[in-house]
Amino acid sequence: MNGPEIHVEFAPELLLFVPRARPTGSTPAATDGVSTLGHVVESLGVPLTEVGTLLVDGRPVPPGHVPAPGESVTVRPVDRPQRVPGAPLRFLLDVHLGTLARRLRLLGVDAAYESTDIGDPALAARSAAERRVLLSRDRGLLRRRELWAGAFVYSTRPDDQLTDILNRFAPALHPWTRCTACNGPLREATKEEVADQLESGTQRSYDVFARCESCGRAYWRGAHHGQLEAIVSTYVPR
Repeated sequence: MNGPEIHVEFAPELLLFVPRARPTGSTPAATDGVSTLGHVVESLGVPLTEVGTLLVDGRPVPPGHVPAPGESVTVRPVDRPQRVPGAPLRFLLDVHLGTLARRLRLLGVDAAYESTDIGDPALAARSAAERRVLLSRDRGLLRRRELWAGAFVYSTRPDDQLTDILNRFAPALHPWTRCTACNGPLREATKEEVADQLESGTQRSYDVFARCESCGRAYWRGAHHGQLEAIVSTYVPR
């Protein structure tokens, strides 16, 4: 865009998206009298999924506001915990976030995950069709207009990713109720029901089992249970 400028100041939490911003978080932006403020903010690098309140000369405005020359804009981050209206809180994770998906499921959070790259249009369409919050580190994906809701995953470390998403959305946690493989619900199962999945040593050593109602996978408190319990206890104290 070429034309008169507005002054845009970003909150510190958003500066990682704005390489051109000055140390104070401010940057000039050209106006054309047509483009919305939401478009201007995204053109500067910040997905609207990460934007909370937009202030123009101190007053709140919607992303559809068309800025006038000389206006002073403040861009705040989303409030935490972030409320997602209109549907039960459910997530969709892109192909790069498999570990985060499994940990959310371990905590009983509905977290769909695509283990293969189905492409940005399909992911955004699934988010809209199933009304799921799309989690991604792909800024371009989070700018797609057909997206129902989304959130940028700020860290590359699964521990930090999980903490950040739980802090941001505060989902209800119900550990050990979802299949970490497919996201389906778990139910208690008898040893006989899952016998075809058990080695002889497991059959002798364990008596308590669960089974996924979607994929049929069996679960029991095996060798890795202590490691998983440590993750659960971090967020759901006993």
